Amino acid sequence: MSKEIPKVEESSKFNFFTSIWIVPFIAIIIAAWLAYQYFSELGPEIRIIFAKNEGLQAGQSHIKYRDVVIGKVSRIELEEHGKGVEVVVRMDKTASSYLNEHSKFWIVKPEVGMSGITGLDTLISGTYIDMYAEKDGELKDKFVGLEHAYRDIGNGEYFVLNTPRGDSSVKVGTPIYLKNVQVGQVEYVVLALDDASVDVIVYIEKQYVPYIHMNSKFWTRSTLDVGLSGGSLDIAVAPITDLIQGAIEFSTFGRDINNTVSEGYVFRLHKNKNTIENKKVGKGGAHIKIFMLRTHDAIAKLKVNAVVRYGGFDVGKVKGIKLNYNKKTHQMNGEVLVAIDTSVFLDASSTDTTGNENFYLAVSEGLRASIIPTDPITGLLYVDLSFNYDDGNKSIENSETYALLPTVSYKSGNNIMTSATKVLDKINNLKLEKLLASLNTVVDDTGKVVNNAGSLVNGEDSPLMTVLADLKKTIKNFNKMTNKKTFTRMPDEVSRALHELTRTLKTTKKVVKGYGNNSLISHQIAQTLKVVTKTSQEMQHFLKMLNRKPNSLIFGDK
Repeated sequence: MSKEIPKVEESSKFNFFTSIWIVPFIAIIIAAWLAYQYFSELGPEIRIIFAKNEGLQAGQSHIKYRDVVIGKVSRIELEEHGKGVEVVVRMDKTASSYLNEHSKFWIVKPEVGMSGITGLDTLISGTYIDMYAEKDGELKDKFVGLEHAYRDIGNGEYFVLNTPRGDSSVKVGTPIYLKNVQVGQVEYVVLALDDASVDVIVYIEKQYVPYIHMNSKFWTRSTLDVGLSGGSLDIAVAPITDLIQGAIEFSTFGRDINNTVSEGYVFRLHKNKNTIENKKVGKGGAHIKIFMLRTHDAIAKLKVNAVVRYGGFDVGKVKGIKLNYNKKTHQMNGEVLVAIDTSVFLDASSTDTTGNENFYLAVSEGLRASIIPTDPITGLLYVDLSFNYDDGNKSIENSETYALLPTVSYKSGNNIMTSATKVLDKINNLKLEKLLASLNTVVDDTGKVVNNAGSLVNGEDSPLMTVLADLKKTIKNFNKMTNKKTFTRMPDEVSRALHELTRTLKTTKKVVKGYGNNSLISHQIAQTLKVVTKTSQEMQHFLKMLNRKPNSLIFGDK
């Protein structure tokens, strides 16, 4: 019996679910779904321009906000004009609402400073971009990155300090102290708008801002302080951080939230604390006015930043010096720009006028500027403002550039050089030459008498020989006095000489009576006695002056 083989019935119908093509189809669906999920979660692409790339890597470096990764660097390209780099970042979808005009970006990298190591986490994760943002706002896709970390102004305030010269100890990151407590730091050090000074922008934390008022003083902390306390020498050396990084300190009159600093106010950064303790007055700021001085005096030793003083107080500074040669007079004419704080001239008892108006009024009443030396040794100059100059009624003249302040020559002022000159003039005006000439005349005339009388008398025991001996003794005393190198003991010597001269004159009178009035010796002695009498009177006046005022030889008898 034979088996029947079943017949397979062929079908011409296509069954998709049993077909091999279902596998790639399913794969396409899965890929499409994954692509949808990827692009639906994908955020916008932004571009950030930095001055240079500081360790960012395309495909590796991230962008963070509050330490949460919200994007990745896609690529890094040169900026269109080649002045920087353009970092292309793909952001997460959740970060879209933070990309607006308030967004700030900066690169975080490891940095070592005196305050410690910052960006230490980048040693493991690598350099990344940090972000500050505020939610909501107009969407942006292009930004300019910052060179350093951004500070929220709501957590503190910025203040501007100005210094005439750049201090090498002040740099970005220099700490700001109040009572040895760090309250902020230097954020920027830039050239001021006048191109002659340096602006230091400092950031102060919010809780310490009420301690800063318009009368606060800022200074660079000294690295070495030396002083005397209780009879002992105190030496204080600043911490090593101050020695290398520097530090700034400021003074305050306490916490006062109502005593705020006006907008645009610029503080002066002093060289050290000692300069603040000097006699400086005024409010500064908008009260400082620029004036020009025109002078014919020699101002070679007048320096920029030399002080302007009124009544011994520092009220301003020299801002600039310009010299012009005059071909007619062959002189160097100087133009000096001075900055004067006119608030010094504010009268607290009168609110009708301002300090600037009082300053102009003072000039019309005789206030003048003069350039005088600080001391006779160095010869350095400063500008002095003082009254009592009798040069007519003058006022401040307005010109195209600066107001002209009337000036006078320092030779007419009261200063140490003028006083020294007056002392020398007094010494030169003393009648010492006339006195010595009179004494020499006495000596010469007496010598003639002695010589002539020697031919008229003979014998050592005669009365005339006694007179001659006394005259010789007197001459010897006069010679002794005039040959001395100093006049310290002059009154004693002169008194002795006059005593001897008086005794000699008495003896001479007796002898002359015996020779008659018409004799030759009587005539010669009479002439001599007239000179001696005149000299004696002058010497008596001179001795009285010395006894009354021993220093009259230098300072005069007035």
